[in-house]
Amino acid sequence: MSEHTTGVPGTTATGARAPAGVPGPPFTARSVLASALLGEDPPELPVAHLVHLAGLFGINPNRARVALSRMVASGEAVTDGTGRYRLAGRLLERRGRQEDSRSGRTRPWDGTWHLVVVTTTGSSADQRTARRRRLTLARLAEQREGVWLRPDNLELRPDPTGDPDLAVYGAAPGSDPAGLAASLWDLDGWATGAEALADRLADRPTRGPGDLADGFTLSAAVLRHLQSDPLLPPGLLPGSWPGPVLRDAYAAWDRQYRDVLRAWGRSARSA
Repeated sequence: MSEHTTGVPGTTATGARAPAGVPGPPFTARSVLASALLGEDPPELPVAHLVHLAGLFGINPNRARVALSRMVASGEAVTDGTGRYRLAGRLLERRGRQEDSRSGRTRPWDGTWHLVVVTTTGSSADQRTARRRRLTLARLAEQREGVWLRPDNLELRPDPTGDPDLAVYGAAPGSDPAGLAASLWDLDGWATGAEALADRLADRPTRGPGDLADGFTLSAAVLRHLQSDPLLPPGLLPGSWPGPVLRDAYAAWDRQYRDVLRAWGRSARSA
């Protein structure tokens, strides 16, 4: 699944159906197809399955096939000529970050922090936006203009050391690391969102094909939220942090969802 969300009833100008239940932007054809591939292991599916899945969101087969062709042309997917499509390029990198988010794995923390400093002032607006996105994806937070921090308890993905406009240091920023973390991230807001999503997972089991579109939406919302988890060391988190609870709830829910989705895919292809 992707970082986007969508819904079920109604339609939008994009051809995808409008959101219902879980807030977020509507899926485009590309978003549906990318999300479907992101959720597979390995990340590939036959074109017939992708086209049928897009149909759940009111996207007609021609529009789905055009979106697949554009994904191949842009390097986001490849096809082997037998009717199967596989993630590539940026989307494959996103899948790696998504798996990191789902697992929540970190490494032991020795109290040091990553300190990343922007060393140039001549960047264009597009360059600054792209840099900010890369640093945010690496789960760094901006303390002040051009100064980004996070505890050194995980690999930075994407790795900022390859950017000539950034300098990366190790730092031990003061005597109140928990206070610093609370100032850099909205931990209470993230926890509230995680608890709400865990409740939605409990309330919306996937019992049959009629639940797939809503489940697709909910899954995307959970994965998007997990990717915004700063993955801090336990000592820097508020008590009763809901990250593990949401991950466990999603893992159980997703197994059930995948079972129904695969059964629907087999029946759709044989119809």
